[in-house]
Amino acid sequence: MNGLRRALQLGRLWPGALPRPRRGLASFPGLGKGWAAAEGEEEFVFPEYLPSEPGPEEEKKPPAPPRERAGPRPEERRRKPPRASFHQASGLPDPSLPASGVGCPGCGAELHCRDPVLPGYLPSEKYRALKEEGEGGEGLEGAVCQRCWLLVHHRQALKVELPREEFRSLVGAALKAPSRHNRPPLVLLLADLLDLPESLLLPDLSSLVGDQTHLLVLGNKVDLLPGDSHDYLRRLRGSLRQACAQAGLPAKEEPHLISAKTGFGLEDLISRLQRSWKFNGDVYLVGATNTGKSTLFNALLHSDYCKSRASQAIHRATISPWPGTTLNLLKFPIINPTPYRIFRREARLKADAEKTEEDLSEEERKLLKSLKKQGYLIGRVGRTFAEPEKQRKNYEIDFDAEALSFSMEEETSLPAKTVPTKVELTYNEVKDARWFYDTPGIVKDGCVLNLLNEKEVKHVLPTCAIIPRTFLLKPGMTLFLGALGRIDYLQGDSPSWFSVVASNSLPVHFTTVEKADALYQKHAGRTLLKVPMGGEERMKDFPPLISQDVTLEGIDEAQAVADIKLSTAGWVAVTAHSNSKIHLRCYTPKGTELTIRKPPLLPYIVNIKGPRLKGSPAYKSKKPPPLVRNLKVNINQGKKSKK
Repeated sequence: MNGLRRALQLGRLWPGALPRPRRGLASFPGLGKGWAAAEGEEEFVFPEYLPSEPGPEEEKKPPAPPRERAGPRPEERRRKPPRASFHQASGLPDPSLPASGVGCPGCGAELHCRDPVLPGYLPSEKYRALKEEGEGGEGLEGAVCQRCWLLVHHRQALKVELPREEFRSLVGAALKAPSRHNRPPLVLLLADLLDLPESLLLPDLSSLVGDQTHLLVLGNKVDLLPGDSHDYLRRLRGSLRQACAQAGLPAKEEPHLISAKTGFGLEDLISRLQRSWKFNGDVYLVGATNTGKSTLFNALLHSDYCKSRASQAIHRATISPWPGTTLNLLKFPIINPTPYRIFRREARLKADAEKTEEDLSEEERKLLKSLKKQGYLIGRVGRTFAEPEKQRKNYEIDFDAEALSFSMEEETSLPAKTVPTKVELTYNEVKDARWFYDTPGIVKDGCVLNLLNEKEVKHVLPTCAIIPRTFLLKPGMTLFLGALGRIDYLQGDSPSWFSVVASNSLPVHFTTVEKADALYQKHAGRTLLKVPMGGEERMKDFPPLISQDVTLEGIDEAQAVADIKLSTAGWVAVTAHSNSKIHLRCYTPKGTELTIRKPPLLPYIVNIKGPRLKGSPAYKSKKPPPLVRNLKVNINQGKKSKK
């Protein structure tokens, strides 16, 4: 108890920020059960991809006994979601104490206890205790701000403010500063493939990058998109080039497709940077919020692109679905790609490509199995120059079981915890270093995520492989994507196919045009449409849906004519018969952008579907198999696939 009491006194555990119970995904074997009719309105859901909701029987159960826990029970939170999009900071501020001069390793903001609204805030109690542990702010080294702590450990978001002027000053000064190596920096512009072209149409981006800066565009989240044909990656690169031209970006080199989460394309990216950019100057990672910059920073931190010892000395960036996690510059030193190192690296990559899944360790197979569930494209990222095993043992903490045991009659004091050896880079290691910088995300205008709270964002942003959902709708029918998007099929010569590409947690419903308004009024903010969440009180603050008429002419039954992009919530690929003209009315929340994307990103996605469900406009969903790039196909698996 003494150890726990001391930890609480030091503020190691945030007061009032205990973990929330996590809700899993419900899995059902059949799709027919998802087809139902509610008061004459036709609707369709895919229950195996939606989080479970409490049924009527659960809500009638007697209340559980009191828990030793702060806040309401999980059942109460589900029925009465909070209106606020952010949580309040805990602890007391102290404006009299100066800022520490130490950056948070998670988001880069300077640690302080002056104002909870500003980035880098720590409660004054914790701030004083940590500062007293060392001289000159050494006790604060490695401590994370309260916002990063809540984001990582409790999935909660604190409201902080980073004005656009401050962002422009921070990133602009870094990119336009006099070069330390007589070369302008290399800018890696990270684009979200799920949000083209808006992911590149960012305010101040062209002026920040400039004409003299070397630019390489990366298309992230390629693992979430199903392959609609054998050459879909080539078409994705073409769409990325077209988006760069639309944004007026001087992208002279071929864009590169990656997945920062599953590692697809990262080894090729590292090889490309080491061959072309080599060790010429610093590298800056820029892009919009929620494009995956922090995930890419962490992946490269533990790869051949970073000095091997630096990955032990530098903390990982905070990753969260909440926009704008990184609030300052994070960095790590780039390894010098000498001919010897490149030779060793190429030998390792060649050896890794010859391995089968049976040759991997148990830990690697477990990770690979998890990644296969999350994405369609997986790449194994390794390290050629790892730290010796003897040095790694210095960071392990040993526990004495005998010393930790005590009798009920007498409580003994817990032994002091072994402090892991702190790794610090020497002056010689960093004096001539080139640095890789992660910058704060640029906030997009007209983005639906700006209207949502943290719970709603988790349902809208895809975190695993998107499974397309296809419907055959007749004129006079309406399709809802949650309460964030609506498409009315007003006129057409024949039924058309509508393929939804969005988060699997967002429900799809359809009804007639005559009943669409009544359905929205009754179910917006409730379980049926799911997002937004919070009933009538939530919908009072949510902007109304604004319509835009769209006219399209079909190509053929196997190729979509256009994507109707409903802001950042996803898009619907429309496929119609050849020369068939259709008239649609599309709705998105006021203040967000609706985009008609031609040509569509995945024109043949209508072919990724199962058989038609009897008595329903929906087709059974179909998930393409995943692909591991740098792994030899297992012989036994090849025999099974042939059978």
